[in-house]
Amino acid sequence: MKKFLMMALLLAPMCVFAQKFGHVDSRAIIEMLPEYNQAQSDLQTLQKQYQDELKYLQDELQKKSDDYQAQAAELPDNIKQRREEELTQLYNKMNQFYEDSQRNLESTSQQKMSEITTKVLKAIQNVGDEGGFICIFDSSDNIVPYVSTTATTDVTELVKAKLNIK
Repeated sequence: MKKFLMMALLLAPMCVFAQKFGHVDSRAIIEMLPEYNQAQSDLQTLQKQYQDELKYLQDELQKKSDDYQAQAAELPDNIKQRREEELTQLYNKMNQFYEDSQRNLESTSQQKMSEITTKVLKAIQNVGDEGGFICIFDSSDNIVPYVSTTATTDVTELVKAKLNIK
């Protein structure tokens, strides 16, 4: 029994050193994915559509405001009040559209990035399982304070291969 215990104590530190740790640059991998480029393109297209609509609303507000300013001195009070209310409603409509479009753009971005991130995380997990890694740190994540690139194995290329990225 003493021999077994001594052997276990001697081998335990070697088992600790035999564990494999890796690191990966997930940001670089994500930026290489065709899905990421497509998502960026889709988001830019959507943002352009929102900007065009907002410009249209701004132009409409500016035109009505200029018309009102030009005619304000000649208009009766009840028509002035109605036009001012109309301008206020148009201004509020423009602001609401801006807020809604920003929320929708952010939501769409989060959804697209979530799908991409899930795909990359799955590939990292597969590389970890297949390579026998105890832990794989993300070197592009600001949460990890330090990753020794000499004491860990860089598995970025393995994850790229898993995702068929060159």
